[in-house]
Amino acid sequence: MTITERIFYLIKARGMSQNSFGKAAGIAPSTISDWKTKGHTPSADKIMDICRVLEVTPEILLTGKGIDEPDVTVPKIDYKGKQLLLEYESLNEDDKKRLLVYAKKLGELTKLEDI
Repeated sequence: MTITERIFYLIKARGMSQNSFGKAAGIAPSTISDWKTKGHTPSADKIMDICRVLEVTPEILLTGKGIDEPDVTVPKIDYKGKQLLLEYESLNEDDKKRLLVYAKKLGELTKLEDI
């Protein structure tokens, strides 16, 4: 994928419209249209704004690492998911490992309950 293809892929994966993306990133609709229709690429000074809005790192956007691989989905994270990530980040390494084990066991238990 090209960088512009990744941008449009992520816009769609995030459930955003091109208009809302443009407003959030401070990019004119005509510029976004040029990316799509004329094959233009974003200017370097807009990369950080684009990454901020699409919630990806510049490395991911520029290289496709984590996007271009087959069957990779970009998870949509709601408010509760973001809160969970913030809590996770505040833990020490041992507690992070413990939490991951708990989460895996909870997933296994949920699958058993569905049987």
